[in-house]
Amino acid sequence: MNNTNKLGTEKIGKLLLSLAIPSITAQIVNMLYNIVDRIYIGHMAETGPAALTGVGITMPVIMTITAFSSLVGMGGAPRAAIKMGEKNHDEAERILGNCFSMLLIISITLTAVFLASGEKLLWMFGASKDTISFGLEYLNVYLIGTIFVQLTLGLNSFISTQGYAKYSMLTVIIGAVTNIVLDPIFIFGFNMGVKGAALATVLSQALSSLWVMKFLTGPKSSLKIRKCNLKINKSIIIPVLLLGVSPFIMQSTESLLNIAFNSSLQKYGGDLAVGSMTILSSLMQMIHLPLVGLTQGAQPITSYNYGAKNNERVKATFKLLIKCAFLYTTTAWLMMMIFPGTFVSMFTNAPALKEYSVWAARIYMATAFVMAAQNSCQQTFVALGQSRVSMFLALLRKIILLIPLIYILPHFFENKVFAVFLAEPVSDFIAATVTFTTFMLQINKILDDNEIMK
Repeated sequence: MNNTNKLGTEKIGKLLLSLAIPSITAQIVNMLYNIVDRIYIGHMAETGPAALTGVGITMPVIMTITAFSSLVGMGGAPRAAIKMGEKNHDEAERILGNCFSMLLIISITLTAVFLASGEKLLWMFGASKDTISFGLEYLNVYLIGTIFVQLTLGLNSFISTQGYAKYSMLTVIIGAVTNIVLDPIFIFGFNMGVKGAALATVLSQALSSLWVMKFLTGPKSSLKIRKCNLKINKSIIIPVLLLGVSPFIMQSTESLLNIAFNSSLQKYGGDLAVGSMTILSSLMQMIHLPLVGLTQGAQPITSYNYGAKNNERVKATFKLLIKCAFLYTTTAWLMMMIFPGTFVSMFTNAPALKEYSVWAARIYMATAFVMAAQNSCQQTFVALGQSRVSMFLALLRKIILLIPLIYILPHFFENKVFAVFLAEPVSDFIAATVTFTTFMLQINKILDDNEIMK
C-alpha cells in the first residue's frame, strides 16, 4: 500500500510528473498504435487512398468498442481510488472484480452485434463501392479481438489508479511495439493488405491483455482480481456505470461524430473529402491523446485525496494540471498551424489528397488549444465522482453543439466542405468556455460538501 499512500503525502509537482510522464508516454505510444495501421495502409501501392478511406469508415465501430471499455474502466478506477483514500480496500477490490465481469459480458455482446450488422453499418458511415471491401476486410478481423481490447483498456485504468503509472505504460508499449513490428510483415510481407493490419492489432491487444491480467492477479498489485468478487452486484456496478457515462459519451459520440462528418463530406466532397477526414482525425489524436495522458496522470491524485478529504491537495493538483495542459495544447496547435503539410505527409503521398488535407487542417484545428480547459475540467469532475455534471459536459461539445453544426453550417456558406470542417473549431471554443465556467462555479461547493462529510 506504500505506493498508493504516496498519493496523499508526496509533493504534488513531483507526484504529477512521476504519474503523468508514463501516462503521456503510454498515450503517445497508443497514438502510434491507433494510427500506424493507417500510415502503412495509406502507403500501399495503387490502392492506398481507397484502402485508407475504407479503414477510416470503420472508425465509428472501433470507437464504440473503445468507449465501452471506458464506461467500465474510467467509471470503476476513480471509484476504487476514492475507496482506497477512505481506507476501504475490500470495497475497492469488489469494484475491480465487478468491472472485470462486466467487461467480459460487454465483449461477447459487442462481437456478436457488430459481426451481424457490420456491412450495413459501413454503408451508413459513408462507404462507397470503391471503399466498402476494404472496410469489411479490416472490421471482420478486428472484431475477433474485441475481448482483448475490452480487458486491456478497461482494466489498465486499475493499474494506473493505484499509482503504478510505469506498469500501466508498459501495457500500451507491449501492444504498440508488437503492432508496429507485425504491421509491415502482415501487410506487405505476407501481402495481406488491410486484413494484415487488423490481424496485427488483434495479436498486439491479446499480448497487452495478458500483461494486465498477470499484473492484477500478481503480488505487486494492491488491488487484485479475486473469484469471490466476480459476481456482479447492482449496488457496486450501477455507480460505476453512472460515473463512466461521461468518458463513454466522450468516446462513443466520436463514432456518431465520425458518421456525421463522413456522410456530410461524402455528400459535398466525395471520397477525397472523406479520406482527408481520416487523416485529420488521426492528427487530432496526435494532439488529444497526450493531453488525455496528462489528465489521467492527475486522476489518481485527485480521487485519492478527495476520498481522504484533503481538499487543498485537490485544488493544487487541478491548478498545476490546467497550467501544464495549456502549455502543451498551445505548443501542439502552433505546430499544426505552421507545418500541416509535414504531418499530413505521414499518411499519404497522393498529391490531391495531401493538398486537400493541408487546406482542411487549418480550418478543422483552428481552436484546438482550448482542449486544455475542456479536458482538465471534465476529467477532474470524473475524478471527483461527479457523474451528472461530467455527463452533461460530455454531451455538450459533440451531441448538443458539434453534430448539429455539421448539418446546419453548410446552409450558410457557399463552400459546403469548408462549413463542415468549420463546425469543429466553433463547437470546441463554445464547449471549452462553458466547461471552464461551470467548473469554476461548482468546484468550491463540491469541496465544501466533501469537508462537511468528514
